[in-house]
Amino acid sequence: MSELTQTMQVSRRTLLRAGALAGGGLMLTATIPGVARAAVGASKPGTLNAFITIEPSGAITIVGKNPEIGQGIKTMLPMLIAEELDADWDKVAIVQGDSNVKLYGPQLAGGSFATPMNWMPMRQVGAAARAMLVEAAAKRWGVPAAGLTTSKSVVTNPATGKTLTYGALATEAASSAVPEPSKVALKDPKDFVIIGRKIGGIDSPKIVHGEPIFGLDTKLPGMVYAAYERSPVFGAKYVSADLAAAKAEPGIIDVFAIPGSGGHDELVDGIAVISHNWWLANKARGKLAVQWDNGEWGSHSTKLYDEQARAFMAGGQPAESLNKKGDSAAAFASAAKVVDAQYHYPFLAHVPMEPMNCTAQWHSKSGTMELWAPTQTPNGGQGTVAKMLGLPEDKVIVHITRSGGGFGRRLINDFMHQAAAIAQKMPDTPVQLLWSREDDVRSDHYRPAGWHRLRAALDADGKLTGLEDHFVTFDLSGGFNPAAMPKDQFPANFVPNVSYGQTKMKTAVPMGALRAPASNALAFAFQSFLDEVAHEAGTALPTLLLALVEGAEADPPQNGPFGKQAGFDPARMRAVIKKAVAMSNWGHASLPEGHALGFGYYYSHLGHFAEVAEVSVARTGTVSVHNVWIAGDVGSQIINPFGALNQAQGAAIDGIGQALSLAIELDKGAVTNSNFHNFAIPRMPIVPAIHVEFVPSDNSPTGLGEPALPPVIPAVTNAVFAATGKRIRSLPIDKKLLATA
Repeated sequence: MSELTQTMQVSRRTLLRAGALAGGGLMLTATIPGVARAAVGASKPGTLNAFITIEPSGAITIVGKNPEIGQGIKTMLPMLIAEELDADWDKVAIVQGDSNVKLYGPQLAGGSFATPMNWMPMRQVGAAARAMLVEAAAKRWGVPAAGLTTSKSVVTNPATGKTLTYGALATEAASSAVPEPSKVALKDPKDFVIIGRKIGGIDSPKIVHGEPIFGLDTKLPGMVYAAYERSPVFGAKYVSADLAAAKAEPGIIDVFAIPGSGGHDELVDGIAVISHNWWLANKARGKLAVQWDNGEWGSHSTKLYDEQARAFMAGGQPAESLNKKGDSAAAFASAAKVVDAQYHYPFLAHVPMEPMNCTAQWHSKSGTMELWAPTQTPNGGQGTVAKMLGLPEDKVIVHITRSGGGFGRRLINDFMHQAAAIAQKMPDTPVQLLWSREDDVRSDHYRPAGWHRLRAALDADGKLTGLEDHFVTFDLSGGFNPAAMPKDQFPANFVPNVSYGQTKMKTAVPMGALRAPASNALAFAFQSFLDEVAHEAGTALPTLLLALVEGAEADPPQNGPFGKQAGFDPARMRAVIKKAVAMSNWGHASLPEGHALGFGYYYSHLGHFAEVAEVSVARTGTVSVHNVWIAGDVGSQIINPFGALNQAQGAAIDGIGQALSLAIELDKGAVTNSNFHNFAIPRMPIVPAIHVEFVPSDNSPTGLGEPALPPVIPAVTNAVFAATGKRIRSLPIDKKLLATA
């Protein structure tokens, strides 16, 4: 993910009393300077706003500003505010805010950013509001504010026993001076009553009851439905189509071509088919007989990419250097052992359960485009749609709906562009664009495939003295490159002689961030290879990793998206490794016959995770994962233990699917997968017992949506080796390689 570049802070100037409610009350708005992520389309520095509304009745409404994609942010951020407000959580209502960068600042769901971005600011917002309420009570009673206490939306004077509810104080508080948030005392963590409490998702009852909260649930008077036909070959251009034949189909209102106005992340050439019934619109696409100009891209395939990549790795030096340290050639020349292996991972699709969709209405009189969108980057979509239509941003209104999953797919707002372009051709008529599952699979922004030739030099004592990687990847333009590898990819900083280089291949395949971007792939390649190294050195991977960082100090804090943030810390690494080893009884476990353990560690998205997988392999080559033990360090506080457990377990299941079954294949420039029958995401029968423990550290809390995923993949592949003696160097695991019958 690309950087956010400014510290998020609250000041008195930016903490605003927005005004009393009709009939009295308090509305508090906190604005916090910030900078949006250029990589996902947000435009200029904005403000981050948190709203607290207290009505005279005592009802408290807190606005959830960030998109909810299943990560629990709509519940978690208001928990931070409510904790410092000392609100009665059972009487708090949470509402979803619309996209408004001026009011709320960056609104995004991605990169596990939400927790580190908002840990302090949201608490300061709640604390400042509490101070205003206490001041109002102090004035009414004629006593010093310092002697008053709060609990569950009530201010108490311990000296007299008198109490006042927040509702009774709301109107007076609205006229109180706004305090300097940085000077307002925050709670000691030992006094938390909401943070650290197991709280179910605020929307869970609505989901269970089937209430309309997702993008697909949007229903507007007079709404019509659209299907969008685009080329199956990436990079192709529209030539012609039989529009009349499609329009003659039953129930079709209109059919028209739309020229593309940007890259894959915006609007590509296509044909819109409109009906009062989406099924009829989608069916009519079969009559279009579209002619596309595929150009050079019609010859591309995963087979071609694999052949090219392996030829590059066999042919010599990488085209460009990423990292050179020491003298790797000398290390290999003097090595007692050399380990040499090639690793490969495929393209992956996101396939959230809710396919891409967006409802749009062009209001011709006001010149306003109104959108209802399940997007991870509403501010970005708002800005790029406005640019496409030639409108000021305030003329594009984006209502954020809950998303039925995202995993990084909804960072890209191509579906919003399509819906807006279609709606503009149908003035004043609400149009809901819905992608079929086949559209979703074949028009994704895929996790990049990659190839690595890794070499390790070991001395006579089994110490790792040299490390080389020839990484073959894709030539992708733009600020955020999901196919990139960091130049200090672990363990580069802990090996004396290193040579990392890369060679790039040309492609038109659109690629993007998928849960734990880059890390999900690199963890497999490097941790699996280090397991090979450990085996050749006569030791185990946890032992090798601990030896690599022995005596190393933590990296100094770095200026990051949220101010100063902790760098890589060997002490935190050691702690989670030792915890995972203890949880799994590594090295001492009494396992059923044919079962074996594998290990993986990874640091990503500010989280340290070590994981152990227990697997068995059937005679047919089928791999079964029976247990996963997860030890994670995401800082000093688990804000919502329910949400944290769900995120860690979900990440592990995601990673197991990547290891066992998932791959996107291309032939003649187009994806050959189409649905869940040939892109088999994990289902309940394969889910193992997943044991999660968190290792607290003296660091601010960080995100949890992604860092638990990367280590599980090498833990599984390394366990397969331990069970069978056969190395897994390409994903997904090939049953034929393992079959013994």
